[in-house]
Amino acid sequence: MQADKLRDALVDRIAATHEMLGLALTAEVERALRTVPRHGFTGDAPLEVAYGDIAVVTKRDESGIALSSVSAPWLVAMMLGQLQVQPGDHVLEIGSGGFNAALLRELVGVDGSVTTVDIDSDVTNRAERCLTEAGYTDVQVICGDAEYEVEPGRTFNKIIVTVGSWDIPPAWVSQLAEGGRLVVPLRTMGMTRSWALEREDGVLLSRGHLMCGFVPIQGAGASRGSGIPLREDDQVGLWLDEGQLLDGASLDGVLALPRAEAWSGVTTDPKVPYDDQDLWLGTALPGFCLLTAQQEAIDNGVVELTWRYGTPAFVDGENVAYRAKSRQVGAGVHEFGAYAHGPSADMAAELMAEQIRAWDRAGRPSPRLSVHQTGTPDADLPGGFVLDKRHTRLVISWPMAR
Repeated sequence: MQADKLRDALVDRIAATHEMLGLALTAEVERALRTVPRHGFTGDAPLEVAYGDIAVVTKRDESGIALSSVSAPWLVAMMLGQLQVQPGDHVLEIGSGGFNAALLRELVGVDGSVTTVDIDSDVTNRAERCLTEAGYTDVQVICGDAEYEVEPGRTFNKIIVTVGSWDIPPAWVSQLAEGGRLVVPLRTMGMTRSWALEREDGVLLSRGHLMCGFVPIQGAGASRGSGIPLREDDQVGLWLDEGQLLDGASLDGVLALPRAEAWSGVTTDPKVPYDDQDLWLGTALPGFCLLTAQQEAIDNGVVELTWRYGTPAFVDGENVAYRAKSRQVGAGVHEFGAYAHGPSADMAAELMAEQIRAWDRAGRPSPRLSVHQTGTPDADLPGGFVLDKRHTRLVISWPMAR
């Protein structure tokens, strides 16, 4: 059968990717991926699309913005690896689609359970229908706002969130059993990472993270950032995600000023991920934000970005600096640097370049995250960069730094 062949080929590619990245695709997750018919959850998408390693959008709003999707299989596999589901586990999924719930049902076995919740009745109705047609009739599907407990007093061994979240509401902590694990795509300073968090004495402590992207959560937990245009045509702008207060008027015309450059001397192989550097810059630079641009502005040389949907940047008064598109300095070797515009552009560019050097001197460390209740006194927090959210106080630290 064509679907079976395409599904096996997809899982073979996922396994090869995991091996290349040094990640473990467990036999249990691989078996589940080879068992669950993904095409039963992707609507009218052709089989080649259903078994492509991409997300398949299943609902959009009037403007065409994706509201719900079946996540890319490579990301699904990696997050299931983070979750470490065991037979007999009781799992809560926040953000429904059906496919991931079916995989979880395969993983928990006959003694476990899967509950999936979504705020959109169209999504839950569709998920329930697809699950039933695929033979997963004992998955509990709930329509509701997961900002609140799905069933007061009930706890789960594992909770996985499959929508982009800006914060971690108290209900997720109270529903997580002591020693349980929460996997959540958490947005900090505009950057989303899938964090694996374990509960210890009411605190969530990270056990690893992955770079990812998801459609944003809806309901009471929704949080939108704000933008500051840097050109009248809105082709380039700054994105603020943590309520930063910046004077946009002071940056009028800043990109028309001469551009300063500062190169760090820090090099990398472009094939090697360096997304942890983004978080380092976010925790080290005052006035941190993200610079975004339309492709036309990049093509015209207005800005040169590493990622047009959000390159690390910072604002210092009338100056704006951002990480430059790396330059080739040897065969397969690229150098990190910074660009800046403004009255003190040289200093601003050098400040960012120096933080890139600091990241390198520290051993290019991996961040740790701890999640504490709002109101936790500073004295009771571990050392690190503190980010206050609506419900929590996040602490990002770099314990592996030299």
